[in-house]
Amino acid sequence: MKKKEKKEEVITSENNSEVMDEMKIEDIPENEERSVEEEIENKNLEKLNQALNKISELEDKLIRASADMVNYRKRKEEEVNRMLKFCNEDIIKDLLPIIDNFERAISGSEENLSDAEKGYHAGVKMIYTHLVSLLEKYDVKPIDGVDTPFDPNYHNAIMMEKKDGVKSGMVIEVLQKGYMLKDKVIRAAMVKVSE
Repeated sequence: MKKKEKKEEVITSENNSEVMDEMKIEDIPENEERSVEEEIENKNLEKLNQALNKISELEDKLIRASADMVNYRKRKEEEVNRMLKFCNEDIIKDLLPIIDNFERAISGSEENLSDAEKGYHAGVKMIYTHLVSLLEKYDVKPIDGVDTPFDPNYHNAIMMEKKDGVKSGMVIEVLQKGYMLKDKVIRAAMVKVSE
């Protein structure tokens, strides 16, 4: 029985809505009919404006997200390029003391050496020359020192000495060579500066 009552309720509610629709159209005066239409139109316009605002907001978010992605890619590309540019910096820094030792070894005089020692000395010079050419191949260059103005970006002043005929602030002696890898100082030159 309950099922039948529910079905009857549905049927009556459907009939009621039809009657209400007929009543609305027939029984509503013309002024009220316009106000109802205007109200419906205003609600539709409000929904449309909300939808347009939401679309505008989402478009703005999309533009910002794509701009962020472009900036991220540029940053990553610059970072990778910088890493590739200086990827061998640590190895070169480790080679510099070895080069310093070779320079000390070949700086001595050859006059008091025996023929065998002169042969060793010549071999050491050849190895040193190959190492220096290898460094040049990878854009490692020594920093100019003597008779140049002291520059704290390239020089590390260890001593100051008064020297006649030399302006103050000039490098008068390089105690240890400095080196640059491309455009970056990887070791500043240790220098003596005039007072």
